Amino acid sequence: MKFGCHVSAAGGVDNCPSRAQAVGAEVFQFFSRSPQGGPSPKLTKEIIANFQAGLKKYRQQAYIHAPYYINFASVSPRIRHGSISVIRQELERGSLLGASALMTHLGSSKDVGESLGTKMVTQGLIKVLKGYQGTCRFLIENSAGSGQIIGDTFEEIAAIIKGVEKVLGKNKIGVCLDTAHAFASGYDLRTPAKVREVLKKFDQVIGLKRLALIHGNDSKVDFKSFKDRHEHIGLGKIGLIGFKTLVGIKKLVQVNLIIETPADETRGDQENLAVLKKLGHE
Repeated sequence: MKFGCHVSAAGGVDNCPSRAQAVGAEVFQFFSRSPQGGPSPKLTKEIIANFQAGLKKYRQQAYIHAPYYINFASVSPRIRHGSISVIRQELERGSLLGASALMTHLGSSKDVGESLGTKMVTQGLIKVLKGYQGTCRFLIENSAGSGQIIGDTFEEIAAIIKGVEKVLGKNKIGVCLDTAHAFASGYDLRTPAKVREVLKKFDQVIGLKRLALIHGNDSKVDFKSFKDRHEHIGLGKIGLIGFKTLVGIKKLVQVNLIIETPADETRGDQENLAVLKKLGHE
């Protein structure tokens, strides 16, 4: 398991590898475009070459996080079709850069209900992935469940994957498991036994072979709070024991972990990564 963090792409995505290296990140995540909206910055041959040279120099892997506004279940045609278009673009951009995967949230079913929302997401992802031949893998990130956000249970994610792959074939979709989101939506990660129980459930419902990345975040909020509030590693409601168990599981040795911990004065990314690395060697 390699550890990393989210880094800024300010000034160009080719600045990301050196920024990740500066805080001790072995892998990293970034936005290839503004998370709030707007056109994507052009990826010139020079930017692509510089980015790939950085990955090679520092022996890193890169992951792209999709913009925040993605909603495949929106009743607005502009948002729904825009989400489909942007995710396909981001997959293609990730393939050009040599990014390992792109993760995204799926949206909210608050306007259409759970059943129709799941159907709309499935149809949207089929459109995204149809004909896609790139190397950047598509990942669904689990949600915390607030506001009827889609994808807060393993069963819901599995149903969407099954619906997409029934049309497009197998092995099209992976999963990014966010620990804070999982904890908030009802998956207890506070003890060794509970961590193993959650991973067993994940394997039974989705399959561990689909677990391509972990977002390692502690939680500011209580178990089953259905709120998305991240905390520094070991300072939240999950705690150090949960993370020590997670990073020590042999079946996850090839699954990288990226933190999305708060930007405040308590700790920086370098300190959180140091905590995880220490847990991984204990």
